[in-house]
Amino acid sequence: MRRIGIADTTFARYDMAKAAIEEIKRNATNIKIERYTVPGIKDLPVAAKKLIEERGCEIVMALGMPGPKPIDKQCAHEASLGLIAVQLLTNKHIIEVFVHEDEAEDEKQLAWLADRRAREHALNVISLLFNPEKLTKQAGTGQRQGFEDAGPI
Repeated sequence: MRRIGIADTTFARYDMAKAAIEEIKRNATNIKIERYTVPGIKDLPVAAKKLIEERGCEIVMALGMPGPKPIDKQCAHEASLGLIAVQLLTNKHIIEVFVHEDEAEDEKQLAWLADRRAREHALNVISLLFNPEKLTKQAGTGQRQGFEDAGPI
């Protein structure tokens, strides 16, 4: 049985982990999902590391929703650097799934975006674990998670 880690935060305004877990369960079998919820986005790197090292996860989704202010963007950047460091230390993928509050025009669109991005990245996690060739076939095609794909040039 393969283990997928889901690290999320109480700071987020939408339960992206619930959406990701639903999508994984709908599209993969023989998996165990380990969820670890932390207070804020800068806590995600250690949560991801614990999911890998203590709970045996092969891959982790790190879900967060930074606010719109400059300090929120700085915190998101610091969290990203931490997630990259954990990937290098553990040699495991951590798929960062951040939705910035200022990406959407209103709360309805923000909820839609958070749900869609979490679900599309959940499919990427499944591909990385079970069918990495699928991602190779999509190389250079301008895939985007959340909003519409950019397409190739």
